[in-house]
Amino acid sequence: MSNKLRVGVVGVGYLGRFHALIYSRMDNVELVGVVDVNAETAAKVADECGCTAYSNGLDLLGKVDAVSIVVPTSAHLDEARPFLQAGIHMLLEKPIASTVEQGKEIVRLAQEAGVILQIGHLERFNAGVMALADRIHKPRFIEAHRMGGFVERATDVDVVSDLMIHDIDIILSLVKSEITAISAVGTPVLTSHVDIANARLEFANGTVANVIASRVSEKRMRRIRVFEENRYESLDFIDQRIETAYPKPRPGEAWPEVVMERLDIDPVKPLDAELLAFIESVQSGTPPLVDGVVGLEALDVAMRVKAEILERLAS
Repeated sequence: MSNKLRVGVVGVGYLGRFHALIYSRMDNVELVGVVDVNAETAAKVADECGCTAYSNGLDLLGKVDAVSIVVPTSAHLDEARPFLQAGIHMLLEKPIASTVEQGKEIVRLAQEAGVILQIGHLERFNAGVMALADRIHKPRFIEAHRMGGFVERATDVDVVSDLMIHDIDIILSLVKSEITAISAVGTPVLTSHVDIANARLEFANGTVANVIASRVSEKRMRRIRVFEENRYESLDFIDQRIETAYPKPRPGEAWPEVVMERLDIDPVKPLDAELLAFIESVQSGTPPLVDGVVGLEALDVAMRVKAEILERLAS
């Protein structure tokens, strides 16, 4: 009798295919099957991964212990509900849902079933982000840029839910304080949704964060800068490099020297790390790094940012 964890993937488009491929290579996992509304897509990925293709997620019930749900955000609750009700552990791609109310229902179902619910905030498993988090103590100001060119994927949601939510989640994990004020601006450019946005988040402990996200920019940029008292840390997600600046006293001089240091991060594939962490959480019963409550908090802030933007656009 195999002691491997039986896993399935629902939705094997661009990202879901990678979920399936990674699971298929894990020694302690049996990839039972993949599901997609496009039978040809499901069959192709199933053939790549050596598993069975299905056209309906319900076909996996009774066959799996855990599942990745990688479908459009609007379908998260409908696809997640039967698995959670059946007591099946779940990695649900971000954002957790289209609305806070649906997100709350997903969290409730998971808590009621007593299962692991991990939300796919991939950047938390970025080696650079993990290294940055270890170096940050009391941030006072944070600036994040997440900008890139237009791609047709994920155009069913706005840039706040698609891109900015990554940095919102990271900032919430670094600051650990209640948000007291949000101001935001943005506009549609190529789609009917907001394609470029800027948000200012103010926290109860005095920290302020400025977040910019764009999916219509010529230059690709992924960067977060954190300012603390007498210290500055900057992470370039693309180059996987942290730059640090801090003052160093100079004997006999009125002003200290500004010391610059650079730390190159050993690259790690975030999706591999994320799926491995999910499997380990399921097998050990330990809470995931980004559970449903954490995913819900990020969604709530993203929805508040979006509401601010839409209010300005309507005025």
